[in-house]
Amino acid sequence: MGPNPEILLSLVKTKMPFGKYKDRLICDLPVSYLEWFQRKGFPKSKLGIQLETMFEIKINGLEDLLNPLKKK
Repeated sequence: MGPNPEILLSLVKTKMPFGKYKDRLICDLPVSYLEWFQRKGFPKSKLGIQLETMFEIKINGLEDLLNPLKKK
């Protein structure tokens, strides 16, 4: 099963709702911030799924997957 296209699209459309990087798109969050969440535990919510997905994309060097979605 491939990546969920709705989740991927949400990574380039959704802004972080709180914290140090409030109002920054999830796809633009620094990996260090995502690593912090990974250590502390991702929220049990849609935001948590988005953050965890973005973490996996960044640590695996797959950010190019999001480029076509940024143009939509």
